[in-house]
Amino acid sequence: MKKKVVVSLGHQALGYTTLEQRDAVKITAKALADLVEADYQLTITHSNGPQISMIHKAMTELRRVYIDYTPAPMCVCSAMSQGYVGYDIQNSLRAELLNRGISKTVSTILTQVTVNPYDEAFYEPAKIIGRYMSKDDAEIELKKGNYVIEEPGKGFRRIVATPKPIDIIEIEAIRLLSDAGQVVIACGGGGIPVIEQNHALKGASAVIEKDSIAGKLAADLRADQLIILTSVPCVYKNFGSNNQEALPSLTAADAAAYQKDGQFGEGNMLPKIEAAIAYLDVCPKGSVLITSIEHVKDALKGKAGTMIVS
Repeated sequence: MKKKVVVSLGHQALGYTTLEQRDAVKITAKALADLVEADYQLTITHSNGPQISMIHKAMTELRRVYIDYTPAPMCVCSAMSQGYVGYDIQNSLRAELLNRGISKTVSTILTQVTVNPYDEAFYEPAKIIGRYMSKDDAEIELKKGNYVIEEPGKGFRRIVATPKPIDIIEIEAIRLLSDAGQVVIACGGGGIPVIEQNHALKGASAVIEKDSIAGKLAADLRADQLIILTSVPCVYKNFGSNNQEALPSLTAADAAAYQKDGQFGEGNMLPKIEAAIAYLDVCPKGSVLITSIEHVKDALKGKAGTMIVS
């Protein structure tokens, strides 16, 4: 049987603008095609930070210029980003596979993820998005019940909550396509955060951490491995210091101990380690590989990256 793998793509795999993304996904597609050629059954998820910020900014500016337009809520911006990032990934990967003589369907599923409306993150939002605003614009956002933060000398920016994911609404569709041998792109940008109210799904003004949803997606699919592709070739101890040390392998217990010791940065490696531990807690026979796109081929041979096991 093929090895079932969930691959999580970071910002470097996508770029930060539409043109950067178009070029970046061609490189990313080669790494993903290498995995398909190695007989891995892929389910792919990805970041969307720069993309959702760009869309949110564009929709807000559209409302400023044309008052008949209504600003797009965060859930709609998330759906837009999932669609256009998935579009680029699936087309580039399909073309790369066909160039290698591999005929395989690549599908993008617009994915919703439920969150708890009482999640503590809603009371202390921390994710910065969108454009810089004037003080007057910031006050308008505050009156609407949104949160803003001031960056001295630059202006104000909106901040939103990052609640924990509860359930992936379309998980059965994802599983069905994966079991049918298709490459599936799902839960992009963490998924569209929604709150369930009387069987209806209402979009939440939030974003979900993409590493967090990658760990849950891998656990829900009972994947054999979670591969997290990021900007560094492996996990490091004392990262950025003179005594920086590469960690080629870790147990979940080792990772938890390093986490408790404050070894992993909150905005970069910490969410990946948390996702790895959460996944391995559900799938103790699985493994987590953390590396960069440039090193993934060597990492699969044990020559690069960090492997985390139970």
